[in-house]
Amino acid sequence: MSTVWEQRFAHRTQRMGSSAIRELLKLTEHPEFISFAGGLPAPEVFPVEKVTEAVDTLMKEMPTQALQYSTTEGYRPLREHLARKMSEPGIVIGKDDILITSGSQQALDLIGKLFIDPGDRVIVEAPTYLGALQAWNAYEADYVCVRSDEQGMVVEELAEALRSNPKLIYLVPNFHNPSGATLTLERRKLLVKMADEAGVPIVEDDPYGQLRFEGDALPSLLTLDVQNRRDAGATNGYMGNVIYLSTFSKILAPGLRVAWAVAPVPVMRKMVHAKQGSDLQTSTFNQMLAYEVAREGYLDSHIEIIRNIYRERRDVMLAAMEQHMPPGARWNKPEGGMFLWCTLPDGVSSSVLLQHCLKNKVAFVPGDSFFPCEGGENTMRLNFSNAKPEMIREGIARLGAAICEMMQAA
Repeated sequence: MSTVWEQRFAHRTQRMGSSAIRELLKLTEHPEFISFAGGLPAPEVFPVEKVTEAVDTLMKEMPTQALQYSTTEGYRPLREHLARKMSEPGIVIGKDDILITSGSQQALDLIGKLFIDPGDRVIVEAPTYLGALQAWNAYEADYVCVRSDEQGMVVEELAEALRSNPKLIYLVPNFHNPSGATLTLERRKLLVKMADEAGVPIVEDDPYGQLRFEGDALPSLLTLDVQNRRDAGATNGYMGNVIYLSTFSKILAPGLRVAWAVAPVPVMRKMVHAKQGSDLQTSTFNQMLAYEVAREGYLDSHIEIIRNIYRERRDVMLAAMEQHMPPGARWNKPEGGMFLWCTLPDGVSSSVLLQHCLKNKVAFVPGDSFFPCEGGENTMRLNFSNAKPEMIREGIARLGAAICEMMQAA
């Protein structure tokens, strides 16, 4: 029923909608549910004792500072710490290149606010991260999709998309959400080169990069861009073509909502202005807490614990898939991160399958949610980080049984 309020909403709200994942989380709160739907870290890896210790330190040594307003750019010691961690020989990231945001989702929203006018085109992978779509739908972006495979975005097919005069290229190069794929080094180099030549900025979203279980770490797109400019003789700091995003949500705790962006000076200045109009600053207390936990190298050893737990859960899920999935189903083996991507047999709709699975108290995210240019009707995303091994085995057994029942009934 229409009300006076419906007539007063801004036009852009027509493209706002609830997240399919968030709605699924509401359905699966019952303890009998086994959910592979959310991108949730395992709560048992939260460093509760270390956080408690850090809170005590803050309240004893710096209580008034922790409870006071701070600068929009972020807590200086935290930015300095991140700058040191991100710098490499010959590649220097300074504290002033870093903005602390209230989760990476806020950084995505700020980028949308700064760059996207109604009808502007943004190049994304197919599939792509649902949170980015939700952030930029409000700014009425149009999406140009580039196909992805088990090695990430098929950069060799990027040229045609670049001819559409896009504002941005957005991708998740490490352990992609939703597909779990990692962009190869060859494709990274080609992407950075093509984007620079076309004058199209890259937004590199890297929440999972530190969660590698196997294989060699690959340089970020930001690093490759800096190297290219250094090789070309650039010596006056980073004025490049990449905006880099990362977060403490996957390596410390998502409830803190502490993340960071690295951007060229002109972009950083505008992001600070936009953030001032949004929330003034990220929580001082949470920033100081993150710094206290991270500053003496604790997180480095803690991340190794997370990797080991998630590697085990990935392997349990892969073994259960082998046991319970029907012929014709295909899935990948991610080298890290939190997600596994499955393609169902031809003719099996993951959205229809989900309704069967919810009756059996198991959930996943249908893949079509991640395709802004249509597609993915027979794909699904499975999260392995949040469920313990015994729950993974039972949940995949329920899922496999539901698929087989659906195929037999067809």
